[in-house]
Amino acid sequence: MPLALLALAVGAFGIGTTEFVMMGLLPDVADDLGISIPSAGHLVSAYALGVVIGAPLLAAVTARMPRRTVLIGLMALFVIGNALSAVAPGEGSLLAARFVSGLPHGAFFGVGAVVATGMVAPERKARSVSLMFLGLTVANIVGVPAATAMGQQLGWRATFLGVSAIGVAAIAALAFLIPRDHAPAPATGLRGELSALRSLPVWLALGTTVAGFGALFSAYSYITPMLTDAAGFADASVTLLLALFGVGATAGNLLGGRLADHSLRATLFGGLASLVLVLALFPLLMRTEVTAALAVALLGAAAFVTGSPLQLMVMEKASAAPSLASSANQAAFNLANAGGAWIGGLTLAAGLGVTSPALAGSALAVLGLLVAGTAYAVDRRTPRPGRERVVATHVPPTPERAHHG
Repeated sequence: MPLALLALAVGAFGIGTTEFVMMGLLPDVADDLGISIPSAGHLVSAYALGVVIGAPLLAAVTARMPRRTVLIGLMALFVIGNALSAVAPGEGSLLAARFVSGLPHGAFFGVGAVVATGMVAPERKARSVSLMFLGLTVANIVGVPAATAMGQQLGWRATFLGVSAIGVAAIAALAFLIPRDHAPAPATGLRGELSALRSLPVWLALGTTVAGFGALFSAYSYITPMLTDAAGFADASVTLLLALFGVGATAGNLLGGRLADHSLRATLFGGLASLVLVLALFPLLMRTEVTAALAVALLGAAAFVTGSPLQLMVMEKASAAPSLASSANQAAFNLANAGGAWIGGLTLAAGLGVTSPALAGSALAVLGLLVAGTAYAVDRRTPRPGRERVVATHVPPTPERAHHG
């Protein structure tokens, strides 16, 4: 695997840290700015909104630029957004800064996945994507806990200065490790990129992402009350248990990349089926501390097994212009975050029990399987270009055939 993938992983580590660290800093931010916790929660939504808007927009605007230049520019915008967060004087300016921080997120992963797969042999494409995503999953094990502890000891503004420093390191790594000839300017341009979004298989792949990761966030958004109210953990133990989720996600991500290089569809179906099973068993697993800890790790593994296959499937269905579709998949991931949390919240509001969001997630994973199955059926029914021509083409005789004839 090329060393250049390390540069993409460093950028992903910074992005993953800033995306999830706000959850742990909400009380500190609320106290410092004199706002309520629910109002501070809008800072999480502002980042997600930036991702959803920025992913397709920035991918489209930069359609004709060299991808290496695009990645460096996106990481520079990431640094600016986090630096502005560190010096924001009030709630409104911090909301705007968090929105700016989210803008490059989806486009970075989308364009980065195209660059990563372009640097390796075809049989290693999924693994290259999983190695880039490794930065995101490791951020949940190391980056988020460390950044949260920094914010609690030195103030939340220090956290965003630290994340900005990670962004600067990522810019240096991208500039030195990604060769120009592996990230040239795309030949298609904006019109070609937009044409990829007119494809039904692309939209079915995006729909699978929304349903599959919506299943994850339906449960994960409410994992803390499940662990404390159902499994009986103390509040202080939750941070360590969430690191277990990161360990499971990292293992699932690496496993999914390796398996998808052998069979993309089988890995995707297997991951979604595992997610259905794990979430369906959550009410039973949350009855003891040991099984609850196991459930958290299994949830991360089952969900992130599908990460690389989904990203690669979107890119393959938009093979002529993959950057925009690849970035749109990251927007779909964040829509899944918001939608899954909303659906899980509905089950709690209906009084169905503290573990009911996991059952709602299991139903969403079943929906993901149905969408993935529909995509497979459409793919089977779509004739492959050139298949008939290959069969009908006359093969001229070789000299040996002519002689024996």
